[in-house]
Amino acid sequence: MATQYNHSAIEKKWRENWEAKPINVNDGKKEKYYCLDMFPYPSGSGLHVGHWRGYVISDVWSRYQLLKGKYVIHPMGWDAFGLPAENYAIKMGVHPAKSTEENIKNIKRQIKQIAAIYDWDMEVNTTDPGFYKWTQWIFVQMFKKGLAYEKEFPINWCPSCKTGLANEEVVNGCCERCGTTVTKKNLRQWMLKITAYAERLLSDLDKLDWPEKVKKMQTDWIGKSYGAEVDFPIDGRDEKITVYTTRPDTLYGATFMVLAPEHELAKSLATDETREAVEQYIFDASMRSNVDRMQAKDKTGVFTGSYAINPLNGAKTPIWLSDYVLADYGTGAIMCVPAHDDRDFEFAKKFGLPIVQVIAKDGKEIENMTEAYTEASGVMINSGDWNGMESAVLKQEAPHMIEEKGFGHKTVNYKLRDWVFSRQRYWGEPIPIIHCPKCGCVPVPEDQLPLRLPDVESYQPTGTGESPLAAIDEWVNTTCPVCGAPAKRETNTMPQWAGSSWYFLRYVDSHNDEELVSREKADKYLPVDMYIGGVEHAVLHLLYSRFYTKFLCDIGAIDFDEPFKKLFNQGMITGKNGIKMSKSKGNVVSPDDLVRDYGCDSLRLYELFVGPPELDAEWDDRGIEGVSRFLNRFWNLVMDNKDKNVEPTREMLRERHKLVYDIEQRFNQFSLNTVISGFMEHNNKLIEIAKKEGGIDKETLKTFVILLAPFAPHIGEELWQQLGGTDTVFHAQWPEFDEEAMKEDEIEVAVQVNGKTRTVISVAADIAKEDAIAAGKAAVADKLTGNIVKEIYVPGRIINIVCK
Repeated sequence: MATQYNHSAIEKKWRENWEAKPINVNDGKKEKYYCLDMFPYPSGSGLHVGHWRGYVISDVWSRYQLLKGKYVIHPMGWDAFGLPAENYAIKMGVHPAKSTEENIKNIKRQIKQIAAIYDWDMEVNTTDPGFYKWTQWIFVQMFKKGLAYEKEFPINWCPSCKTGLANEEVVNGCCERCGTTVTKKNLRQWMLKITAYAERLLSDLDKLDWPEKVKKMQTDWIGKSYGAEVDFPIDGRDEKITVYTTRPDTLYGATFMVLAPEHELAKSLATDETREAVEQYIFDASMRSNVDRMQAKDKTGVFTGSYAINPLNGAKTPIWLSDYVLADYGTGAIMCVPAHDDRDFEFAKKFGLPIVQVIAKDGKEIENMTEAYTEASGVMINSGDWNGMESAVLKQEAPHMIEEKGFGHKTVNYKLRDWVFSRQRYWGEPIPIIHCPKCGCVPVPEDQLPLRLPDVESYQPTGTGESPLAAIDEWVNTTCPVCGAPAKRETNTMPQWAGSSWYFLRYVDSHNDEELVSREKADKYLPVDMYIGGVEHAVLHLLYSRFYTKFLCDIGAIDFDEPFKKLFNQGMITGKNGIKMSKSKGNVVSPDDLVRDYGCDSLRLYELFVGPPELDAEWDDRGIEGVSRFLNRFWNLVMDNKDKNVEPTREMLRERHKLVYDIEQRFNQFSLNTVISGFMEHNNKLIEIAKKEGGIDKETLKTFVILLAPFAPHIGEELWQQLGGTDTVFHAQWPEFDEEAMKEDEIEVAVQVNGKTRTVISVAADIAKEDAIAAGKAAVADKLTGNIVKEIYVPGRIINIVCK
């Protein structure tokens, strides 16, 4: 009787062994493969089974590359600055430095349960001054290149977190972190000019092996459009209002203008009669988020009392304010063509503004329009010299015509906005800028970095728009590094995305105090070959990381401009009824008890078996029993047959090569759930063969163990040793399959009479058509009546005898 599978003893044994003799050692000769998880924020809640999924996927893939003979870079670190860590500390009544340190210890313990081959010598922590020195260094380089600048304007403001938010951090009008409805607040902000990279961020998506869904999300967020900027003179004043439009062909149909309430001319356009209403509307709009404004079904607005002049036909055009126009898109002003735009039509109907149709199907004007005519093509009408032209043709030619007339020009626009980079909180990287009354904004000299975050007792947000750092006089007051005059430090801190936008570069040279990363190591080990994490980061972390990488490439710090060659987004593990796991909902499933009861290897397998890895899956503890049974059955198969010295039969060889083929194909398609089911199917087949043949040959068992090892590393190591392996199984070679060896000697074929199956026979796999039909006819001779009019053989599937 085989020794019983004791997961606790086996897993303890091999963890100690790996600690003493690491299996992933860089000998300087192997090809590198960089597989990376999106590093975690060290939550006080610790890890649940949902977190395990991504880490197991990346570890399985890393161990697979190891067996392919590569040196695998597979590090782990901590995204520990930012709102989540600070809010948790406030809730617990402790300093964020203390709570973050404790949380990291706990999560690191839990992550080690996964038995992933993380290289902890490469570990990084965004709150470590040795790390954020380089986060600050990058900011200084951006400042010197004009990509970091100050601006005062209305920003998204979370009243609960008491800080500004980037557009990407507002979801359905609410704070991404706490769910509070976002308002607006006029504040001085540091900005990063990500818009300078808009075209490259868009066009370079084509060279990435990323899910199309993510590429589309980034494409839509960048939002490239072609059109024209047109200047509308203000009646009675010297100023002009510039509008951006994607439909300059409809200029004759522009019957009114709408400006964003934040537009620089908004207040000054008010007349004595309209001033009170205009100023009240501007204030009300400032209290609403951009998302709320865009999603509002009921259009609101106020007439300023002023007019612009349509530069094409000289018509007086009333100027309105409405919060469905945003200050940070285009020019913050639009020309409104209600006959051909649904929003403009709705607005015009509500406020009694004229509607002039300028595009018509077959040139026929619609009487008493009840909705906007928005079809892409038609013939121009009511458009002066443009009458009779095809609108699609005019759309392309109008920008050039406008340029020739001197009141506009062709342009490209992007929805992407510059990145709001300030946070009015304590727990973040200090922005390395000094404000000098003589010299203006001056960067902290590079030899004085890192600018350390001061250790304070009171770090709660003020809610005034000032960071808690502003109250620390001894830290704020300094001298200008240029002129020596008294000066003040910048008191806002960086957002939580600052460190995560470049951390993947630091892993390969994490102890370098002289450079962000040496060019030698960057050239040797970067970029990331496989990046694994959730799709929720598509337009936040992933876009910012691409921006940072392109900038660092431009200044010569690295020689590549895309951070992640291949991206895989794992689905979420949810609680019952598809509800996201969270402590507040009481549906969190801890891995600790499952590891104790079933073992790490069983939990790893079930994390993958639960469903296609790219889709969300509902957790059910009962499912782990099935994979646990499989491991026990496979253990018994190996232990019962390891010493039998069985010679491989043709069937054993065929099964071995089919096993390798199936697992390899499914693995490379990232169909990891079907890899696990494939193991179960082939294990059953081998048990069946063993009963029939009196055992299984050792080479087949060893092949199975190697294939299983990336998924269940502890049992893989133990069984490899039991089969005579003297070195780790992960120094073995990934098996290859032979198509010839997979071919069947005999196959089963259905025999039909007039299309109805009458029996099934076994024939040689390479049987000739004539012989197959003869065998089929013999098998159903007693069922053949009448004359045979047709004989059909579909190789490997059916023999059909047609009688009449």
